[in-house]
Amino acid sequence: MSRPPLPPFDHDSAMLKVRLAEDGWNSRDPARVALAYTEDSVWRNRSTFVTGREAIVDFLTGKWRREQDYRLIKGLWAFTGNRIAVRFAYEWHDDAGQWWRSYGNENWDFADNGEMRRRIASINDLAIAESDRLFHWDRGDSGRRPDDHPGLEELGL
Repeated sequence: MSRPPLPPFDHDSAMLKVRLAEDGWNSRDPARVALAYTEDSVWRNRSTFVTGREAIVDFLTGKWRREQDYRLIKGLWAFTGNRIAVRFAYEWHDDAGQWWRSYGNENWDFADNGEMRRRIASINDLAIAESDRLFHWDRGDSGRRPDDHPGLEELGL
C-alpha cells in the first residue's frame, strides 16, 4: 500500500506529511493511525518501546483512554530524504480533570511507500489550568484542527 506523499521529501511534501499525521492522530482512531506505519514499525514513545501495527493499536487505545479530550498540533522542524523531524504539543485531561500540555519532538523514518517504519518520540508533560488551554476547536467527527486555528509558532509554543 502507498501512503503519499512519498520520499524523498521536499518542503511542501514534508509539510503535507506532517499535517496528515496530525489529522490522523487527532481522529483518535487507533486502527486508522496504525495504517500510516509499516507492519513492523518500531517506536520509542517516552520509555515505551512498541513494534508492529497490532502493538501500535494497543498502545494508542490505552493512550487515548487516559488522555481525554486530546488535541494535537504538529510542526515541521526539519527534513531530508526519507526522514522528517517534528515538534509538537498536545492538550488533554486525565480522569481527575487535571489538564496537561505535553510537548515533544519526533524523528520519523519512512519506507519508500510512504509508511513510517520508525518513530522516536521524546515527550514532557506540564500541568496547566483549564483556563491556560490554547487548543480550542470543535472536535467534530474527525477531530481535525481547522486551517484557521493557530499553529505552534503562532501560539508561541
